[in-house]
Amino acid sequence: MIYFVGAGPGDVDLITIKGRKLLEEADIIIYAGSLVSDEHLKFAKSDCKFYNSASMTLDEVIEIMKENPDKKIVRLHTGDPSIYGAIREQMDELDKLNRPFEVVPGVSSFTAAAASIKKEFTLPNVSQTVILTRMAGRTPVPEGEDILSLAKHKASMAIFLSVKNIEKLTKELIEGYGSDEVPVAVVYKASWEDEDIIYGTLKDIAKKVKEKGIYKTAQILVGGFIEGDYEKSKLYDPKFSHEYRQKRK
Repeated sequence: MIYFVGAGPGDVDLITIKGRKLLEEADIIIYAGSLVSDEHLKFAKSDCKFYNSASMTLDEVIEIMKENPDKKIVRLHTGDPSIYGAIREQMDELDKLNRPFEVVPGVSSFTAAAASIKKEFTLPNVSQTVILTRMAGRTPVPEGEDILSLAKHKASMAIFLSVKNIEKLTKELIEGYGSDEVPVAVVYKASWEDEDIIYGTLKDIAKKVKEKGIYKTAQILVGGFIEGDYEKSKLYDPKFSHEYRQKRK
């Protein structure tokens, strides 16, 4: 059996209990070594075989799975494997081979980043939408999904894989949001021991990030949810009734 497991954003304790148990039982672990903490491998059996996929091709990863039909294999991805994990192409190949597999979700870096800055993406009168996206780079984005177009929605944004081009990114965000005063938080290696957080606005965040020398492994959070006024939720409002609570005078 093959398990695609989300390792979480960095802190080894942010993997799920199910994911940790699978690591302990695995005969083979294929892990994204450029992003996944080596600490996860310490929970494996002494005779477990490890393969670092950072230097492997898709065919090489599938070949290991194909050659070990009777082994319990964990394909360990960073964060949650369903977000920029490139697992669809792996699963499609396994379907062709009639090999069963399961996906075990994990904590994404975008939720870990929000936890690090102690903020909530969705505030009643600020934003009820979260856009997860990335800038076009060596991998293009579909038409209509460019940063400028998405920013026009003025939703909360979590931007992956884009800190290297933060100057260009902020220019597009300013045009889309229609303001350079929108709050921004750049969270470097969310939940890792060397985590760093940089706060600013679209006007100055690029300069601050460049001064810190951050060019990879960072989540960019954008929107009014980071700082500013907001209305309280109706959920705990005594004048608001719902299935479990009647309105109070």
